[in-house]
Amino acid sequence: MTEPREPTAETMSQRDRYPDALRAGALLVVVLGHWLATLPRLEGGYLVDSDGQRQLHWWAGRALALARPTVTYLAVLAAVAVISRLVEGRFLAPFNHSLTIHLWFLLMLLGVQALLPLSVRADRRLGLRAVWLLVAIAALIDLLRASPGSPADLLRLGELATEQATLLGWVNLLVVWLLPQQLGIAWRHGRFSGTGTGLALISLGLVWLGATVGSGYPLAMVDGEVGGRSNLLPPTLALVGVMWLQVGAVLAGEGPARRLLARRPIRRAVAILGALGMPLYLWHKFAELPAAWLGERLGAPIDAGVPGEPGFWWGRLVWLLLCLLMVTPVMAAVVAFEMRRRRDIVSATAGRAVVGGGLALFAGILASMALGALPGALIGLVGVAAASWLLRVHPQPR
Repeated sequence: MTEPREPTAETMSQRDRYPDALRAGALLVVVLGHWLATLPRLEGGYLVDSDGQRQLHWWAGRALALARPTVTYLAVLAAVAVISRLVEGRFLAPFNHSLTIHLWFLLMLLGVQALLPLSVRADRRLGLRAVWLLVAIAALIDLLRASPGSPADLLRLGELATEQATLLGWVNLLVVWLLPQQLGIAWRHGRFSGTGTGLALISLGLVWLGATVGSGYPLAMVDGEVGGRSNLLPPTLALVGVMWLQVGAVLAGEGPARRLLARRPIRRAVAILGALGMPLYLWHKFAELPAAWLGERLGAPIDAGVPGEPGFWWGRLVWLLLCLLMVTPVMAAVVAFEMRRRRDIVSATAGRAVVGGGLALFAGILASMALGALPGALIGLVGVAAASWLLRVHPQPR
């Protein structure tokens, strides 16, 4: 692996923009999905070859790139939370955990990326069998969770596997989320491609979801209680069906998408959205606070009951528009601040500092997720700030 270089006009023109477009599209779906799911109740680098040291340095760079903007986010969130408590503000309470729970993605991203060299080796040695090996492990874990007493119980696999919390089920937190990475590596190496393969995977996903939901897995894929009736916490076989659908859609839409990306304006929009990806992901939840405040001042129907009641979807549309409106100044302020910050460099030799920084980063994000904006942001800020300090090079005084 060579040292990272600044992008040039030549390398930018050679960059494969289709994965960039996929990331940008997925980001927009997540942001809009989070806003849509939030119902404020105001009354209440792809690494192919590396040795251990270079991989550690590469991962530290990824961790530092996440830690620095997260420090800013938690610092602002902690300040807002403290001020809200001091002035007895009521807007924070409905969003307290919502403002930090989305940080789980950073943990999974860094955890999966830490195992990227293993995934690459598995692809080289096993090919697509590495994908099916992960699927088999996930299935075995769900089977052990279910502990069927008879062959007939296999028809109730999902019901039995998710009816109670077990520590074994959390192994799938790593196994299932490694699957998209393994599929991505196989795709990159040309092990599968084409519209036909995409349509076949979409068909597999539909059959897979039908079979798993029919066996008792919850219908909702991104909802549920931790350790209880959930396909996400921890991940289950049903969630694998969603992955087949998504990978199938990526393959089926590759041709039209690449033709669109040949147009300079589309390519430029994807590049801009890619550059704003992490700030937008971090701060889109924060924008809900001013959106709720503005909505109440305008008398907008953002608190319009539950699905099925009159006016609910009209209220959802108004809420999305308010979030879009308020995320704009938030993002403008964040981008202006981040552009003025000095770019930090990761130490190439401080192995212990990288490990310590990684542990501090995970601990800080976990605390923020578990405890919400207050006191989670305050406690998490300590860990994430420590990680940011440990991971970067500190100039020595002359």
